Amino acid sequence: MTRDTPGLWAVTAPDFPALTPLEGRTEADLAIVGAGYTGLSAALEAAMAGARVVVLDAEGVGAGGSGRNVGLVNAGLWLMPDEVEARLGAESGLLELLSAAPAAVWETVERHGIDCEARPAGTLHCATDAAGMQALEERARQWQGRQVAVALLDAAQARARTGTDRYLGALFDPRAGTIQPLGYARGLACAAMKAGAVIHAPARVTGARAQGRGWEVETERGKVGAARLIWAGNAYGTGPAANDSLTIMPYFNFATDPLPDDLRRSILPGGEGAWDTATVLTSFRLDAAGRFVIGSVGELGRADTAVHEAWASRQMRRLFPQLAGIPFAHRWFGRIGTTPDAVPRMVQTGPGAYGVTGFNGRGIGPGTVLGRELARTALGLQSALPVLPVAKPDPLRKVRGAGYRLGAAALHLADRRR
Repeated sequence: MTRDTPGLWAVTAPDFPALTPLEGRTEADLAIVGAGYTGLSAALEAAMAGARVVVLDAEGVGAGGSGRNVGLVNAGLWLMPDEVEARLGAESGLLELLSAAPAAVWETVERHGIDCEARPAGTLHCATDAAGMQALEERARQWQGRQVAVALLDAAQARARTGTDRYLGALFDPRAGTIQPLGYARGLACAAMKAGAVIHAPARVTGARAQGRGWEVETERGKVGAARLIWAGNAYGTGPAANDSLTIMPYFNFATDPLPDDLRRSILPGGEGAWDTATVLTSFRLDAAGRFVIGSVGELGRADTAVHEAWASRQMRRLFPQLAGIPFAHRWFGRIGTTPDAVPRMVQTGPGAYGVTGFNGRGIGPGTVLGRELARTALGLQSALPVLPVAKPDPLRKVRGAGYRLGAAALHLADRRR
């Protein structure tokens, strides 16, 4: 199985008009490399500000992680709030910006009428053991100290909210929720094009060089002359923003056909998305039609697919015994770009050129707001973007990336004995 295999989101997302490659030369105020959440949010913001925008993508809108993730719209980072501020300084403003990221997603969806199954019902971070529960207690304390209304649930409350008795408790975050991720990417693209942006795909960027007061971006069949440039490829990207500190972690999902109504009502009755505190975590949710979606770390391909599918079936049955024997109808995987300190890299790569990479599994909300702020920064508008230095190259990043895939496969294979 390859990355090109359509998953659930490609089957259920609204239709999208065909795009064309870039032919010849065109001029723009802003060129953007990457048509995922970051690039499309930047394109929408810049086009609405009156800029001439050209977006280039090697494959198409949402072809990378933006069309292959779980669809959880989360706030903040994986790091505890105190640790974010300790590493970056409270004055960076990054924590506040990402805390409000889900609200920006919901506002964007409503403002532009995006059809993406948006459900701001919150998320549940579930504790698998005592250490996980202790971590959730500390996370709740830190967010509540910042006047964020997260709620720590005990085992009985978690059981009522999730429908499973496998967890010791959970942290409910009312800021968060779920979307159809590819539908959201396509909706952003439609809104950006309506505002005047032009999107070309397939249009693989083969090079970019500073020229005069701007940039010349070259594809296989054309060129863009632009005053400003944004790199927005993240784990699928090229160019200076995809630096050598980025480690790639694969993540897969399996989904059933729509469940009968009685089974749907027994799982996440409040409509939240969920994931747990295990080292090799499990995520699970329902889509709008009642399909059960479950995922974890790992790649689908070669021998890995059978191992991960068997694990996903066992884990689904453990969490929800009533789903025993229900087959999966969809399977897909994508890439997560991780950084050594779990903080995104927002960089200036040259005069008037910017990029962001390393969302560490939190691409929907952060991609939306950081793309918006990148556009404002590039256009010289007021921006809340904290530009951070590029991390030092990590010589072990490929080893770590392979470790994610092989380690997850080994754990899921060993799980048969449980």
